Amino acid sequence: MSKTVMLVDDSATVRQIMRVAMERSGYSVIEAADGEAALELLDGRRLSVVVCDVAMPRLDGLSFLKAMRAKQDYRFTPVVMLTTESRPERKQEGRENGAQAWATKPCPPSQLMDIIKRLAV
Repeated sequence: MSKTVMLVDDSATVRQIMRVAMERSGYSVIEAADGEAALELLDGRRLSVVVCDVAMPRLDGLSFLKAMRAKQDYRFTPVVMLTTESRPERKQEGRENGAQAWATKPCPPSQLMDIIKRLAV
């Protein structure tokens, strides 16, 4: 059974680059362009890890993370925030809402894959 990553980012380019790296590493990838679309994809399927941008339209990454954690099936799913946001208070907010890692863009795909491999369940 392959591991599944949910990739949430409003940049189609970022999603494409990261999806290729993830698929080459043997992961299945589910994509969403914002937090609203990602919430709709939380249908009970098992996710090994979620990689999520912070600044997105409709529903930002931290609000998505809070909503995801409210769902029983996803309370303990590992989350990596992948973002241009690097302020310590935002990172702290991410940790308080259940993010296990914070990667700052531009993040080389190999670095993100190291984080994913470490966290994926």
